[in-house]
Amino acid sequence: MSTPINWTERATTLQFDGRAVINGQRVAALDGQTFAKHSPVDNRLLGAVARGQAADVDAAVKAARAAFDDRRWAGQPPAARKKVLQRFAEKILAAGEELALLETLDMGKPVQYSLGVDVSATARCIAWYGEAVDKVYDEIAPTGDSALALITREAMGVIGAIVPWNYPMIMAAWKLGPALAAGNSVVLKPSEKSPYTAARLAELAVEAGLPPGVFNVVPGYGHEAGEALALHMDVDAIGFTGSTRVGRRMLDYAGRSNLKRVYNELGGKSAFLVFDDFKDIARAAQTVAGSMFFNQGESCNAPSRVLVHDSVADEFVKLVAAEAPKYAAGDPLSGKAELGALVDETQMRTVLGYIDAGNTEGARCVAGGRQARSETGGYYVEPTVFDGVTNDMKIAREEIFGPVMSIIRFNTEAEAVAMANASSYGLQASVWSDSLNRAHRVSRALRAGTVHVNQYDEDDITVPFGGYKQSGNGRDKSLHAFDKYTELKTTWIRLD
Repeated sequence: MSTPINWTERATTLQFDGRAVINGQRVAALDGQTFAKHSPVDNRLLGAVARGQAADVDAAVKAARAAFDDRRWAGQPPAARKKVLQRFAEKILAAGEELALLETLDMGKPVQYSLGVDVSATARCIAWYGEAVDKVYDEIAPTGDSALALITREAMGVIGAIVPWNYPMIMAAWKLGPALAAGNSVVLKPSEKSPYTAARLAELAVEAGLPPGVFNVVPGYGHEAGEALALHMDVDAIGFTGSTRVGRRMLDYAGRSNLKRVYNELGGKSAFLVFDDFKDIARAAQTVAGSMFFNQGESCNAPSRVLVHDSVADEFVKLVAAEAPKYAAGDPLSGKAELGALVDETQMRTVLGYIDAGNTEGARCVAGGRQARSETGGYYVEPTVFDGVTNDMKIAREEIFGPVMSIIRFNTEAEAVAMANASSYGLQASVWSDSLNRAHRVSRALRAGTVHVNQYDEDDITVPFGGYKQSGNGRDKSLHAFDKYTELKTTWIRLD
């Protein structure tokens, strides 16, 4: 039996390098500016991070464009790109403990999940797209004898990727995997709240054989480095994951620059529908608690609106309230905590503000509702459950991005569907019913990019992820993600 890792001890020797990676090299910001990064675990200072500006973004884009134009990556056969991406995935796994610790100290999630979920999912994603790229075929259109019509898929060029702080590595991999496999060059801007693993991934990619300039990382603030990347005239597309508010800006930046394609994966307020014909109410309660409180509730697809048939609602509320303490906030470095720290004080205050709003508007708090572990200097909130929520309350309408669940009661199937769809978001949903007819019927009626039936989040990389309405456009994951980072070209040849 292997000896458990002492993560607290390992953290004392971990090296934090906050510099950018441009053209395969670690570099400081051109003007020398940095910002201090503290850990949400206990507010310890992690280090100084390069504060990238427009000049740094321009240098990264130039390196990416040069790499694309000279075909050092795009010109390689798909099978060759596959081998590099597979080695990249292997490097990620080999550096897993380091990456997991960086992730946890950077954004606060329990370290065992940083290792077992984030690191492994990141490696699987990179390897999957590497394996897929030489199996995606082009097309020949039907023509008469006098012509040959080819429909080919080509790399787009320079991709700007802007990713959030809740799953820094996984969100980066969802963009890097298809973009790199297709032959593009990438400039990645990680969140200023979680900058460290992005640059480390870029180093590992170069070690795996990815040519310099193909994958660049510029840390910095959104209104500086992020805006510069989205406005850059030589970036062909932006893949953005983040808030709906900033997603709107991405569309504006494209209109103000070169009309680059913008693919937004944005917010969510996912509905979890429990019907009275589902007999195993305890399993539904356990599932929604685990899904809602995982990653501190800092997930765009968290099932934060739980719609329960009135006839089983009292029992369901008791079960969920009993589940909540199992996710009590703990030390993210212990290897045992189920709920870690929120990413920073601002996010903690935002979450506590929503809890206050729920109480003020008349919802009944049946579990949690307070700040936790304040003595550590970190940012923790108890897993919180509200009953008696109505669909017009603030906590039911707005994305909280914290461990706060709202339980809403309904009486009819039509009412449940109407409530679920009465949202500006449409990312995910879940239907719990023992009736196959009802499961199909309600799934078709829900305006959401993914509908889970009698489970939540058990899908994998093979299916697309994205949303309806203000949850964004385009899809991450699956072969459909290649659509975002490639151009279709028609070549019509006359045959004499």
